[in-house]
Amino acid sequence: MTPLPLKIDLHIHTFYSHDSTITPKELVTYAKKNGLDAVAVTDHDSNEAALKLSKRKDFLIIPGVEVSTINGHVLALDVTEKIPPKLDALMTIEKIHQAGGIAIAAHPTALYRGKLRTHMTQEFDAVEVINASSVPFGFSNRINHQLARAFNLPETGGSDAHYAPEIGIAYSLVEADLDKDEIITAIKKGKTTACGRAIPWRMRLKREALNFKKMMWRI
Repeated sequence: MTPLPLKIDLHIHTFYSHDSTITPKELVTYAKKNGLDAVAVTDHDSNEAALKLSKRKDFLIIPGVEVSTINGHVLALDVTEKIPPKLDALMTIEKIHQAGGIAIAAHPTALYRGKLRTHMTQEFDAVEVINASSVPFGFSNRINHQLARAFNLPETGGSDAHYAPEIGIAYSLVEADLDKDEIITAIKKGKTTACGRAIPWRMRLKREALNFKKMMWRI
């Protein structure tokens, strides 16, 4: 029997990212509340929270990191070692593969964050077609889909959540059993469907207000 697709948010930040307020407890609580089967934790240039959370037995956490390259951002999934930032995209993909992970082009056409659009390569394992944080949302989705088709790459979706209620607003449907290795294999084989919508502006404003408070506490 073919398993029902899993609902997985493949792009979430915890407060280990400088611009996120999501605690580990909030992450799991909202993921379950919003009907997710698993998530990938992808903090900016850090997998510290991801590695800690991936040890949980009550909810499947895929360890990852959003790597800052000189050409844009790359999601590294299923990695347990540090991927150095500030390399070019091709070198970053190579480092991710050497670490046993997969490399996904993150929000490649989003306004201000979409530099990867001009640095796409067949070496990616997938393209993040739907990113709930991307602006302009509809335009980005269309161009990302065109990029994925042009390079014959699988399509994924993720919320890019930095505020707990955003978790699961965009996600991937993955045709796999609830097992990390099977999920990663399914993504590579293109057994995915990108789904979701844009984060509402009221929620975005709440996120920014909380991040401002977080910044003030650091000063």
